Amino acid sequence: MVVPLLSLHIKSLGASPTVAGIVGSSYGILQLFSSTLVGCWSDVIGRRASLLVCILFSALGYLILGASTNVFLFALARIPVGIFKHTLSISRALLSDLVAEKERPLVMGQFNTASSVGFILGPMVGGYLTELDDGFYITCFICFSVFILNAGLVWLFPWSEIKVSNTKNGLRLSKNRGLLGKTDYEVQEAGPTSGRTARPPRMAVLSTLQVMKGLIFSEMWEIFLVRLLMAVAVMLYYSNFVLALEERFKVSPKTAGYLISYSSALGALAGLALGPLMRLYGHNSHRVLLHSSTLTFLLLLLFSTARTMAAVILSSTLLSFSTAIGRTCITDLQLTVGGAQASGTLIGVGQSVTAVGRVIAPLLSGVAQEVSPCGPPSLGAALALVAIFIMSLNKPHYGGDRSDQLKSE
Repeated sequence: MVVPLLSLHIKSLGASPTVAGIVGSSYGILQLFSSTLVGCWSDVIGRRASLLVCILFSALGYLILGASTNVFLFALARIPVGIFKHTLSISRALLSDLVAEKERPLVMGQFNTASSVGFILGPMVGGYLTELDDGFYITCFICFSVFILNAGLVWLFPWSEIKVSNTKNGLRLSKNRGLLGKTDYEVQEAGPTSGRTARPPRMAVLSTLQVMKGLIFSEMWEIFLVRLLMAVAVMLYYSNFVLALEERFKVSPKTAGYLISYSSALGALAGLALGPLMRLYGHNSHRVLLHSSTLTFLLLLLFSTARTMAAVILSSTLLSFSTAIGRTCITDLQLTVGGAQASGTLIGVGQSVTAVGRVIAPLLSGVAQEVSPCGPPSLGAALALVAIFIMSLNKPHYGGDRSDQLKSE
């Protein structure tokens, strides 16, 4: 609701394009360094407390943003949002804690569908409100109110009577305080080894960081590399989408905006199709990711070479499905390999990798744009091809068919 209006508002405050670019990139840089730390922190203190803190500080950032009358306040408002706006990541970690491994892709897909609805409605509401007097400030205040409402729901939500089933570790937790009221390490102590003494938070943090380091530099490096390449590829596609349509096909920005909303709506529907698709593939996330990435590569190539708007619409339609499915599968693959003990840390690292893409994609897009309007999506197709090559060359042991394992569980 607010993000599409940021560039217009900072320009109205008298900022030069260079200053606006620096302030805009600060958000991605803050997300880069805070994603892993917040994810690790949620593993230690519990999902409920970390989610509440992140929601409240994000609300504070939007309140300051609504009151910004100069560039300094505008930049200041982006700091708490850049550090603490990880509510989606913590929510995904929470879902991975609460559902069985077999159901995780389906639940993640439904969660992404619900999130996509916000990306569809938000820009429409924000665009309407910004035409009113003091529309930007009204929009920020509404966004602040929504965050406060979410914090209230998190606080009032009945966290008890939660049954957690972790098929990997064999833990069972029912009719207890619930996972959100505890840290992950307290949940471990509630299992078969309940006689052990809980570790102090400092030791828990160090243990989580050691697990994270071991996973990144051994089994999971190719997963994060593929995530980075595919994220940059898709960002390059969106980076000059409106400008490319205007230069290549004389399409107005308004029409291009409708096409973006159409694609976002289809992306939301893609989450509903993920359950049957996973069953069709025998719950093999690696194979689904490989095939969705291959489809993304072909569609980026089609968009880059399109001669008619019909080809553009076709590529945008199918890209909304392939990218939505790919995002869910890469997250599920991370959690499958890393396990549930540090799910917040794993998702945080994944978000940090995506934040790296947010930093470098605009730079690559600018250079490619100098060559041709088709440069950014063409470069994105090349990066997607590299990701496909990595997945094919380093097919991991966890990419096998998991259907038999899940049936036995």
